[in-house]
Parts: sequence; structure tokens; C-alpha cells
Amino acid sequence: MGILEKIRSSADVKALTMEEIGELCSEIRAFLIDNISRTGGHLASNLGVVELTVALHNVFDSEKDRIVFDVGHQCYVHKLLTGRAQGFSALRQKNGLAGFPKPSESKSDAFIAGHASNSVSAALGMARARTLSGEDYGVIAVIGDGALTGGLAYEGLNNAGQSGEAMIVVLNDNGMAIGTNVGGMARSLALQRTRPAYYRLKKNYRKVMLHIPGGKYVFSFTQNIKNSLKNAIFHCSMFEEMGFRYMGPVDGHDVKRLSYMLKTAKEYNEPVLLHVVTRKGRGYEDAEKHPEKYHGVSCFDPSCGVGDEKKTSFSEVFGQALCGEAEKDGRICAVTAAMEDGTGLGSFREKYPERFFDEGIAEGHCVTMAAGMAKQGMIPVFAVYSTFLQRAYDMLLHDVAILGLHVVLAVDRAGLVGSDGETHNGVFDVGFLRQVPGMTVYCPANYAELRSMLHRAIESSGPAAVRYPRGAEGEYRDEGKTLLRRGGDITIVSYGIMINEALKTADLLEKKGISAEVVKLDVIAPLDLRQVKASAERTGRAAVMEDCCEHGSVGEAIKAELSCPVMLFNTGRGFTPQATVQEQRELCGIDAVSAAERIIEERKT
Repeated sequence: MGILEKIRSSADVKALTMEEIGELCSEIRAFLIDNISRTGGHLASNLGVVELTVALHNVFDSEKDRIVFDVGHQCYVHKLLTGRAQGFSALRQKNGLAGFPKPSESKSDAFIAGHASNSVSAALGMARARTLSGEDYGVIAVIGDGALTGGLAYEGLNNAGQSGEAMIVVLNDNGMAIGTNVGGMARSLALQRTRPAYYRLKKNYRKVMLHIPGGKYVFSFTQNIKNSLKNAIFHCSMFEEMGFRYMGPVDGHDVKRLSYMLKTAKEYNEPVLLHVVTRKGRGYEDAEKHPEKYHGVSCFDPSCGVGDEKKTSFSEVFGQALCGEAEKDGRICAVTAAMEDGTGLGSFREKYPERFFDEGIAEGHCVTMAAGMAKQGMIPVFAVYSTFLQRAYDMLLHDVAILGLHVVLAVDRAGLVGSDGETHNGVFDVGFLRQVPGMTVYCPANYAELRSMLHRAIESSGPAAVRYPRGAEGEYRDEGKTLLRRGGDITIVSYGIMINEALKTADLLEKKGISAEVVKLDVIAPLDLRQVKASAERTGRAAVMEDCCEHGSVGEAIKAELSCPVMLFNTGRGFTPQATVQEQRELCGIDAVSAAERIIEERKT
């Protein structure tokens, strides 16, 4: 790859000429398209920040300075510039390169990322730590305009602007989150993008005046007049009101200009917001035209691009089922937090646009808004990934549960999710949803049960959640059964997609002469254990298989209720690293082979 293969650090980038940097950017784009087409991953977002990331490394030292990426799916270029190109062959795979920043992977990764809107707060904390410890390093938060739909971003900006700390917030403005941005901030930034000519004139005027005799005083005088007129006639930018020195907009694909602006921002030694305008998918035509298709991709042929073929999944079935429910009841509304396509709500938006609400990356707001809708007689269904629902725990308790409001949660990506790893595994919702007073939690094992349980949740009263996994259903396709298999030696209890592993475990045990009874739970809150208790009394031993963390698990509740020995199979007390879902199950010991082996060993003792 020529220049790229020689790059190991920020120092290597600084040693390049601008002509060589241009070649480096071209090589990076070719590398990304070639490698991500073979491994899958986040493509469009990384193609859009090539020049910006190169400029950051051209001005700062990532091993010393702290570059905090928001969300972090746009960190691939940063990883390439810090000596990790060889790891891209195993990107997002078991024991391979992470798809998000990971400090344990490299000292150049300043902070963990995976959820949106936290970068400014984390960067402010680092800047304050630097000041208190008397150290000297730069602090830069790189946040996209999509992340500015999340409330935490404004909490960070509100405090960072008034802090007086030397830090830079780079606003990567491409008009997109995963899909097109929504809300007032998107409109505000669109207006800001029309002002680059004004800022060029302002900069050139300052430069000229400061280099002529008496120009400094003339510049100061005219600046005061200009500021007075502007404040009287025009409203200054929100960022300036927060206390930032606002710079931009600047072309996010001009490395030379970006480097100059970053150096200038660094010299100000105060809170600076640099507004950078980029194009998501830059350099790959189809990704530029359809950035939402190339946000997260599976393997594809770069010469043909990503196809439109969709595989049936729990998300798609949910979307279809919700459309069917909405056709019968005009009170049903769909709410999403910037995840229209990911949660299968595209068809709902097309059929019922007036009842579809995309609120941006604002899960807490979505829950509370849904509570307001429910209080006034609507039936809101909030489709959200399990890992992102974590951000709305307080709202579930305070705004929904206390009043017993009928808000329905469609909890997508519940359980282990695979290659996105620690930040995206949906293994905590079982524990916190079961804590919410009045909450009913349904766990469909297949598409048919998803349809019927969604209907039950909508027809019920009070808060309800329907949790289902990423991807497709397994081999178990029956509906409405709870006692799936009779046996006399041990009771295996499970729910949701994990019922497939439970049945496979029973098959493996049978080959070893052990008769397992399999009980499926449809609802895990409130927990009705009458059938489980009756079965365990017959078999004298029980095992609970689930893909959630140990604390707050269903297994813990069952173990507390049964008098016989109970074995727990869950993801444990830590975080499960990236791998395929099956590999993750094996790592946690909740796959059929591992479960059968452990049950056999336990019976020997």
C-alpha cells in the first residue's frame, strides 16, 4: 500500500508532505473498502472521516494527547494510523481487532466507545484531570451531528464551554446518524454550513490588520463594533452562548485546511468548537448515494456494492406484526431512537407516517415521551436495542412505572449480539426490566411467538416489554407450549432463543443416558414458577440456561425458590468480548455442548 504500510504513529503522519498525505488518504480509502468488504463492519462513517482523522494525527500525538471518539464506529482510520493495519483481517472477530476504540488494545485509544453522546463529558473530565495534575497534553472530542440528538452531549457542552479548560470539540457534521438526522439541531447546523465564506473573510481581515502599523487597534475597534451590531441584530450560535469559541464550518475533506484550523484551535488555549463538514461514504460512489446502507455492512463485492436483499429476522417480523396491529387500532404509535431500519420500522413509517416518531439518539426522551402519549390514551411501542435501553432506566421507573402507564417496549438485540462485543451485548435488560414494578416481560422463542406476544403486550395494561434476539429464529418453531420435553433426571429451564440450546442439551444428555425435562418460560416478569417447581420436584435437580448476566437473572430467582440443587448457565458477572454469537456462548459456557458436559460432571459429584 506504499505510504500506509509505513505509518505506525502520529509522528509518521507529521513526517509526510501534503502531497504524500493526499496519497495516504487515497490508500486508506482503498484499504477500508477492500478489507471491510471481506470482514464486514462500519464503512460509510469511516470513509467520511479519512481526512479529518489524518489531520488530527498531523496536529496531535495520539499516544500523549487524548482524542475521544463519540460512538466510536468511525475509529478505523485512527486504528490504521496507529499501527493496527495488520489486525483488520480479523476485524470484529474473536480475539481480533475491535470495531470500536478500546484502551486495552492501544494506548492511542483514549476512551471506550460504543454508545453515543458521551465524548464531550469524558473529554472534559480528562481536561480537568490534566489541569489538576499539572500535566500538559491536548484533549479533543470528536462528535458527530447525529450524537447531538442525545441529551448527554448538551450536558457535556454546557459545562465544557463554561469550564475555561483548553479543549477542542470537533463537530463532524455529515447530516447523518445511521439515517438522516432529525430535529431542531439538524436544521440549525444546516444554516451554520452556509457561513464558510464569512469566516474566511473574517480570518483574512484579521491577518491583514495585524500586520500593518496600527492595525491591531483598528481591528480591535472594528471587532467591538461588529460584535455589538451582531448581538443587537443577530443571534449568535448556540455554541458561542455556551462559552465556546466557534470556528467553521470548514471543509472536512481538506487536510491542509483542517490541520491549520486544528493548530489555530490548539493555540487559543480555551474551549473551542470546530465545525467540520464531511460527506459520509466519501470516495465510494454507492456509499455516498446510500450512506444508510453502508453504515454497518456484511461481506460484499466492492465492484457490485451492497445488495438490497433482506433476510427474515426478528426485527423484520416485529415490524410487520406491528403494522398489522396498527391497522386494527389507531391508537398504536411507533417510536424509535434513530434506529428505524435496525428495528424493522421502515414499513410502519411508510404506512403510518403520522404515527411514526423518530426522536434521534435520545432513549430517555423516547421513554418519557411514550409515557406522555400513554397518559393521554395512545399506545406507544418503543422499539429499541437492549443495550441502548440501559440509558433509559430511570425513565422506566419514574415516568412509566409509578403511574402504571401502558408503554410497550420492543427490546431488540436482547442477549448476545456477536461482533459488536461488550458495548452492544444485550445481557443486562433481564435484570433491570424485572426490577421495574408492574412490568410484564415476554420472551418469544420464534417468529410465531413474537407475533402473538406482541399482540398480548399491546392488549395488556401497564408497562410491558417483548424481548427478542438479533437475527433469525432457531429450529424450535412451535407456539404456546411450555413443557417441551419430559424427563426424569433433571429439569432444564430456559426462555427466548436460548430454548434451542436447552433442547440440544437435552439431546446430548440423552445420548449419555440422562433424561432431561425441558420447561420453557414465556413470561419472565412476573415469574410464575408453578410448572418449574412441579418438574423439579419430580427430577430432583434443575438447570437454568439464559443469555444474560448473572445478577438479576431468572436463574437466581429460580434458585432462591427451589429446594433442590440448581445449576446456573448465564454470561457471568463481566462483559463478553466480540466473537460470533455461537463463539460467545461457548466462551460463557452456555452452549449445548458446554452445558451438557457440566451437567454430566455435576452428576458425578
